Amino acid sequence: MINFATSPENYKHWKMAFDGPVATLIMDVAEDGGMEPGYELKLNSYDLGVDIELYDATQRLRFEHPEIKSVIITSGKDRVFCAGANIAMLGSASHAHKVNFCKFTNETRNGIEDSSLNSEQRYLCVVNGTAAGGGYELALAAEHIMLIDDGSSTVSLPEVPLLAVLPGTGGLTRVVDKRHVRRDHADYFCTLNEGVKGKRALEWKLVDELVPRSKLADMTKARAIEMAKTSSRPDDGVGITLSPLLKEVNEDKIVYKNITCVFDRKNLAAEITIKGPEDSPEKDIDLIHKAGAEFWPLSFARDFDDLILHLRSNENETTTWVFKTEGNPDYVEMADNALLDNEDNWLIKEIKLYLKRTFKRLDVSSRSIITLVEPGSCFTGTLLELVLAADRSYMLDGTFEGSNIAHACLRATRMNFGDLTMCNGLSRLKTRFLDSDDEVIAIKSKIGEDFDAFAADEMGLVTFIPDDIDWEDEVRIAIEERASYSGDALTGMEASLRFAGPETIETKIFGRLSAWQNWIFQRPNAVGSEGALKLFGTGKQANFDRKRV
Repeated sequence: MINFATSPENYKHWKMAFDGPVATLIMDVAEDGGMEPGYELKLNSYDLGVDIELYDATQRLRFEHPEIKSVIITSGKDRVFCAGANIAMLGSASHAHKVNFCKFTNETRNGIEDSSLNSEQRYLCVVNGTAAGGGYELALAAEHIMLIDDGSSTVSLPEVPLLAVLPGTGGLTRVVDKRHVRRDHADYFCTLNEGVKGKRALEWKLVDELVPRSKLADMTKARAIEMAKTSSRPDDGVGITLSPLLKEVNEDKIVYKNITCVFDRKNLAAEITIKGPEDSPEKDIDLIHKAGAEFWPLSFARDFDDLILHLRSNENETTTWVFKTEGNPDYVEMADNALLDNEDNWLIKEIKLYLKRTFKRLDVSSRSIITLVEPGSCFTGTLLELVLAADRSYMLDGTFEGSNIAHACLRATRMNFGDLTMCNGLSRLKTRFLDSDDEVIAIKSKIGEDFDAFAADEMGLVTFIPDDIDWEDEVRIAIEERASYSGDALTGMEASLRFAGPETIETKIFGRLSAWQNWIFQRPNAVGSEGALKLFGTGKQANFDRKRV
């Protein structure tokens, strides 16, 4: 089982150093520290375990170190920055692992960009040796790239010529969309085994700055301090501790503090019940800081984040996620208001950004999402996003026979109108009603009001509103149907339908990962017995089927 929980004292591959407002993340990969036997992580190459540590480090920098305003990423190896994803690992990994590995590394690098842009914790990458493939893609996530100018250090994306696959962590998109490298230059660069160094790398916008080896330390520090001065993060902020999650896993169930996940193996489904706040949540900023990781929105986000990652990596045959909630809608709205009323505070900002990133992770997961709105639920504000994220939603019209629980309701809060945007840069409500603002305006005018099933249907918030006579059958058929369809077709359909609206760097990266890379990872040219991934490092030439399809 892949475990995404770690902490600095358990890191094998990364070191953290602090100097006033500047933190340094040093990549020093242990060759014998791979997640699985059978390969060595030479030349600072990485597997999922290396990136799990990086993700944990970036999260801790956000929440535990508000005083940090700029972050340096560099290598602890001599003359090697990072050789990218370990090829032996990729060659031996299952198709599902390769795709989920790429998805997670993309999300981590998107998080680095989010930190620079929205948290004002600015990232600087110092390429102090050769950066190939995923190594250069790691650098591309930073706001500023410095390359040591020593005549030998290069940046490269050699996946196409060497491995017959695409750069798996957004390299193609970031080179042209983010760094504005000319298409012809990008074409040459991405078909060049040995990469580009020095003056050409700078002229082609592949890096931002060349640094002589003799001046590397001084120039890096000066640049990091300069970037830190542009940040408004508090000098005297006191961080909170991201304590270990409470998590219980067995064959049939996963239990967190705020979430219970029960598996329906027959129908390839997981029923995921999210509990709202048990009591009135903290609203005073001092009390929120005191609660720290126990403050419900943050506690829920951490549980939800871990569950998504766990299910994606360890439950490949659980293909439908069915969401329910239980709790007091008023408490959820209070939690939302606490976030919105204190949004200038650094911790509140980080919690909101974490919620946004976690819902984005849900959106890009290749699983069918169904939401069931039943009596006793609390699909309000932040949790209403689950209904809006679903491929299909069902809301009970009325109550269950013999039950004294009041009918189900949906409630919008201010959180639903731009704080939890999708990869396309739009709220889920805006994405839902792309052709018109009228529906969004109508819902916004009723913030804080409860919508029963009829009203929710009229407002376009749910797909179907069966009564208690039809409820069980309609829900059962929906889940059974999903289990009967081709997973490949569903992945393609869902990824195509979820991101209406404008293209962004993120939608391009994940769209191409779901389609092109998913396809290429199954093609003989890459993974066949004579494919490039299988033969890399053996001295044998790959035998390509050179037809275009």
